[in-house]
Amino acid sequence: MGAGELAPGQPLPPMRELAERLGVNPNTVAAAYRTLRERGVIETDGRRGSRVRSRPATTGREFIRVEVPAGVRDASAGNPDTALLPPLGPAFAWAAAQGDRDPVLYGHEPVEPELARTARAELDADGVPAGPVAVTSGALDAIERVLAAHLKPGDTVALEDPGWGSLLDLVPALGLRTVPVGVDDDGPLPKDVDRALEGGARALIVTDRAQNPTGAAVGAARARALRAVLRRHPGTLLIEDDHGHRIVDLPLHPLAGVTRHWAFVRSVAKAYGPDLRLAVLTGDEVTLDRVRGRQRLGPGWVSRITQRAVARLWADGAVDTAAVAGAYRTRRDALIAALAERGVEARGRSGMNVWIPVPDETGAVARLLHAGWAVAPGARFRLGAPPGIRITVSTLAQDEVGPLADAVASAVRVGGGRGLV
Repeated sequence: MGAGELAPGQPLPPMRELAERLGVNPNTVAAAYRTLRERGVIETDGRRGSRVRSRPATTGREFIRVEVPAGVRDASAGNPDTALLPPLGPAFAWAAAQGDRDPVLYGHEPVEPELARTARAELDADGVPAGPVAVTSGALDAIERVLAAHLKPGDTVALEDPGWGSLLDLVPALGLRTVPVGVDDDGPLPKDVDRALEGGARALIVTDRAQNPTGAAVGAARARALRAVLRRHPGTLLIEDDHGHRIVDLPLHPLAGVTRHWAFVRSVAKAYGPDLRLAVLTGDEVTLDRVRGRQRLGPGWVSRITQRAVARLWADGAVDTAAVAGAYRTRRDALIAALAERGVEARGRSGMNVWIPVPDETGAVARLLHAGWAVAPGARFRLGAPPGIRITVSTLAQDEVGPLADAVASAVRVGGGRGLV
């Protein structure tokens, strides 16, 4: 495999057959297969035997991107509007001064008390079950730690499809298998979730609001339906990602509390800035104990200066959620309406992205680039879902809406008409 002589998906010989061919004990071959499976190189599927993984352990979806040449408008990056981010200088100056007076040393508590109090109060208000609080270096760090705390290589995780590209990379990088779950404007489809869990998936990851790339948000009725499915599978590890907190004005409808093990993650990246690298994590006692224990053996903690700065930003009301959410909603709605006028279907219930089904993804991206617009290829976000493109509207000006909609409509029509209303 290391020499590239075995192709992805190629079946491996049965262990006894290979032992006879090599003249070694079958236990030796079994141990080798087990090591390869644990490292994510091969996968085993019951009576179908073992085969080389169909994709490498790290798939690199981030490299499926458009290089944006000079003069082309970039609507592909997924970044927030920097004009809507609060200034960080005063909060960090205050936090640093606090640190000068009372330095954080080895052995101190890893979580800033004020941050934990504020986070837990907001979680309580949103109906997230009681649980301890930890702080991680962003949402993806939290999700990785929770998955590692409960799953082993070869286990299956149910993922939204289309979904967050980095997460679609992370799961196989951990040696875990993926099973897709369809998504509509209200979030994961209950029938797909039930099918995945009945099929043996041990974990489910759900984006509560501002789903990337579709903008889906779990509504009250969908939450009830999903909780009913999870009650039939209480052994499922449930992970909820609420990275849209403070940039979305839709109410939260959490699913946590119906399975034995669960985790709920809130990142500050979209509302306060990606470089803060901070997320709040809560969950059941066992999960949080495992995560915090492993964290102590690695980075130890997330900078308490950063935690204090975020707590100060929260206390000062540095982000006006209604204003930020309203700005993103206005831009999404304007583009979706303009596309509808031109006969193009688009989705974007919340957050800063719009998802557009297209018949020819590569062609649409190329034609839009030629027209002066860089958009994200849907391949970054898909497992088995139909083709599409993602447009980030966070900095879209009103006078850009019409020209962008014209370019998208032209690109879609050249591709054969699918995606038109």
